[in-house]
Amino acid sequence: MENSQQREEKRKKTLAKAITEDFESRQKMRKSLERGWELNLNFVSGNQFCDLSPAGELQEEDASFYWQSRRAFNYIAPTIETRMARLSKVRPSLEVRAFSDSESDLKIARLCSNILRSLRTRIKLDEIISSATLWSETCGTAFYKVVWNYDDGAVIGTDPNGHSLKEGDVNVVALSPFEVYPDCLTAESMSEVRSIIHAKAVPVYEIKERFGITLPGRRVTDFSLAPYTSAGGWRRPSDREERPVPEDHEILIERYTRPNGEYPQGRLEIVAGGVLLYEGSLPYLNGDRGERVFPFVRQVSIPIPGSFYGVSVVDRMIPLQRAYNAVRNRKHEFLNRLSMGVVAVEDGSVDADELAEEGLYPGKVLVYRQGSPKPDFLDCGKIPNELAEEEERIANEFIFVSGTSEISRSSATPANVTSAVGLQLLIDQDTARMTMSVQSVDYAVKEVGKQILHLYKQFASAKRILRMTGSGGDTEWHYFDGSDISADDIEFEAQYERSAEQKKEEILSLLSLGLLKNADGTMSDGMRNRVLEALGYGSLHNARDISHLHVKKAERENVLLASEEVEADEYDDHDIHVTEHTRALLSGGEADCAMKERVRRHIRSHQSKKEKKYE
Repeated sequence: MENSQQREEKRKKTLAKAITEDFESRQKMRKSLERGWELNLNFVSGNQFCDLSPAGELQEEDASFYWQSRRAFNYIAPTIETRMARLSKVRPSLEVRAFSDSESDLKIARLCSNILRSLRTRIKLDEIISSATLWSETCGTAFYKVVWNYDDGAVIGTDPNGHSLKEGDVNVVALSPFEVYPDCLTAESMSEVRSIIHAKAVPVYEIKERFGITLPGRRVTDFSLAPYTSAGGWRRPSDREERPVPEDHEILIERYTRPNGEYPQGRLEIVAGGVLLYEGSLPYLNGDRGERVFPFVRQVSIPIPGSFYGVSVVDRMIPLQRAYNAVRNRKHEFLNRLSMGVVAVEDGSVDADELAEEGLYPGKVLVYRQGSPKPDFLDCGKIPNELAEEEERIANEFIFVSGTSEISRSSATPANVTSAVGLQLLIDQDTARMTMSVQSVDYAVKEVGKQILHLYKQFASAKRILRMTGSGGDTEWHYFDGSDISADDIEFEAQYERSAEQKKEEILSLLSLGLLKNADGTMSDGMRNRVLEALGYGSLHNARDISHLHVKKAERENVLLASEEVEADEYDDHDIHVTEHTRALLSGGEADCAMKERVRRHIRSHQSKKEKKYE
């Protein structure tokens, strides 16, 4: 009779085997997609004489003749760079819009916006978005993994062994499509996927540090599991065996299962080397209503119906790139014939080996047999016009297929467009043609922002300190914990970043239209200060005006008035204070009758002191 421990070991071994087999099955299911992504990567890097074999493997194409020109005239790489530059300009910066005008919602929105802004700088979120966008533009799909890292954040103490204990913080990682395996390739969104696997080659020492289990390790040769090499760069298909591969690694398989009847809180199972390292519920309450969902966010370049993975413009440009390379190479071969010539000689009249080796260089003395005809150049004709026409036609098709015009790609202005309005229309058309890619980045970044706030709400149990930017550019230190974050009661708003020149032009336009002035045609001190700050003269208005300090003082008084009486001071700017106190009442303070009366008495105090000041 086997005891309970033996049964448990047997169960874990069986489960680890089942998860490994599930992973291998998903690998086979999408093998053709992976080879297509490898083909895209080769074409972007300039290795453009390769293709998929009938067996679905990547192989190098051989030249039909040894003298054939096989040069790659890479149009794909500049196109990807142009699209990346355009997408980086429309990259959203996460801001949080309050659910209502109440003081508490405004405070939560401001806190959440500052959390996202602080995290964006700390983890270099812009670089992560750029990395994911490069994968999605090249292979069609990329993923973000949003996790809570217990070994990150400020140090809060030490354990009995002397190791530092940290408060933990959010980490966001950009994942290539090679690492993520859904259970269904026809799912059109992450919500339709029941389980998903994240697999990657990991050093065995890292597995020991994380899980305390020692594995022997092995060489990982599968490109999809170890696409990065120490040598860097992408290798030709013929160099696959020589490509440097990771040593002492093992495939770490993380299988995430959505909550179901058997597992109401979902399931996370981790396996490596046939050993079950971890099993438990989904760790994060990162759903819209606090439910447990996958910590992954999908981003696609161009979505297609009935497919989990999107497509890239590279897929559409590969046939054009092959045709363009063929035309340019045939054209160069023709030019070589015209410049070097093709010599016709009678058999035995000259030393053919010497002529083939040295050619007819200038000043060469050519000795031929007496009585035989002299060697002569054959007439190779002229370069056919069809080659030039076909080259131009394919170049124009690149513009149509890639969604980028000459303005975006080479900063060239069309000869037939001279007006500024016409040029702006062309630029707007370029932006409109990339709308699907832009919307996918928008959605992905918004979803990442939601998951970040949900993780802070779940794990930030102790008070944390956050440096926030207040009114007038002042720096504030704010203490918060998870209870101060309400990720379900706010709306996320992705605002596109504009350049400093664009902001200045917009402000000057508003000033010229008079939209920033009061009804009597004058501009308030507060608005003047905001304009100066937006134009980059914040230190100037701070030196001349203290109205923003009165606003800060009024805001502090609003907090105190929620629980106690506050008397106005003679040196207050009474008009500014009355405005701020009235705003506090109208944005939710009227619900508290006691506070309402205290604010009313405080306002009367300001009015009384103002009247005495002008007596």
